[in-house]
Amino acid sequence: MGQKINPLGFRLGTTQSHHSFWFAQPKNFSAGLREDEKIRNCIKNYVQKNMRISSGFEGIAHIGIQKRIDLIQVIIHIGFPNLLIEGRTRGIEELQMNVQKELNSVNRRLNIAITRVEKPYGQPNILAEYIALQLKNRVSFRKAMKKAIELTEQTDTKGIQVQIAGRIDGKEIARVEWIREGRVPLQTIRAKIDHCSYTVRTIYGVLGIKIWIFVDEE
Repeated sequence: MGQKINPLGFRLGTTQSHHSFWFAQPKNFSAGLREDEKIRNCIKNYVQKNMRISSGFEGIAHIGIQKRIDLIQVIIHIGFPNLLIEGRTRGIEELQMNVQKELNSVNRRLNIAITRVEKPYGQPNILAEYIALQLKNRVSFRKAMKKAIELTEQTDTKGIQVQIAGRIDGKEIARVEWIREGRVPLQTIRAKIDHCSYTVRTIYGVLGIKIWIFVDEE
């Protein structure tokens, strides 16, 4: 029975909560969803453009959005805040102006805050970015996966599973490779599991990276 479901959606309301908090009438819901997508893409593009070239690393764990009638509050959970702020005194203001321009909403204020994530390598998005960077630099996929797992083990997580799919190492036939360390109970609802799927463009084609991290059990 390979009925796959996103581990975050599966646990909403028990151990996981939404990354977006707002309410809309059914007819306005799709517009609100598009707006969220625009905000997230705009922030990611800004960070990519203004990153130091050497790092090539965004380090965004996730972006939380809360909307009220007159205010949009965006909280960026970032692993390495100096990437966004370093050498740019007006980094946040500039980002705020960019997003405001993208949204072109006159009657709502936009407020962007940055929160530092304590253990960046315990976040699946940051780990996936790390693996993507290694794969782009032609590091062998097994080495990249093992290194990622080593980094996670330093952050006291209980288990991790990493999966890479696609034309791995440029082989003709696409395949799926995965590796697991510790426990990853995907069927247990009370187990808090962080999950992300990330696509990386290599010269052979697109590879998909999926990461499940078992954080804690309630």
